Amino acid sequence: MKEIPFVSGAVLVVDKPLNWTSFDVVKKIRYAICKQYNLKKIKVGHAGTLDPLASGVVIVCTGKKTKIIDQFINESKEYIGEIRLGSTTPSFDLETEIDKEFLLPKLNDNILKKISYNFTGENLQTPPIFSAKRINGKRAYKYARNNEEIILKPSLVTIYNLELKVVDKNTLSFNCHCSKGTYIRSLARDIGLFLDSGGHLISLKRIKSGNFSLEMAKSLDEWIDIIKAS
Repeated sequence: MKEIPFVSGAVLVVDKPLNWTSFDVVKKIRYAICKQYNLKKIKVGHAGTLDPLASGVVIVCTGKKTKIIDQFINESKEYIGEIRLGSTTPSFDLETEIDKEFLLPKLNDNILKKISYNFTGENLQTPPIFSAKRINGKRAYKYARNNEEIILKPSLVTIYNLELKVVDKNTLSFNCHCSKGTYIRSLARDIGLFLDSGGHLISLKRIKSGNFSLEMAKSLDEWIDIIKAS
């Protein structure tokens, strides 16, 4: 394997594990590099937050490559996952318990085409209150966990392609190619609203970020082993 310039600057494609934050991944890689090269500090950052309950591609930049992080953040993303219909949660995913239940919709190919048509293109999307959005310098999820009421402004996002399949009577699987800033949890909520049935995200994997795909990624443990062997 070609030697990777971790200290001077490298771009690492990480397959983030479930229940890790993107910042947890950054901290782990930063610690490993500092320990291996006997450094007190080094710049390490990620190019786009991925929720703890999601796995998949996270781009981590080290050294001078941190200067081009914004370039990667601005690129489109692609996800696969599943949406549970007939119920909602405050976080729009499995982080919080079900708060409301609804009758299940009748699903067929025609309905799936209508959903895809409705959400493909530019849309105004309201982020989840359980998100890392900053409100007055504070993360939105911190307000939400303290039961403080906040209003998040909708953002203009673009969905380039949305493919849906019926898994069973209350579950849809999807493949979504979208712009930066798109919240798939909000998409799950909005699809539920469109069907008058409620909906929340039950699984999510980022399979592509810009030109970086899941096939190019290494697990966090693999990257740590590579750093230790460098």
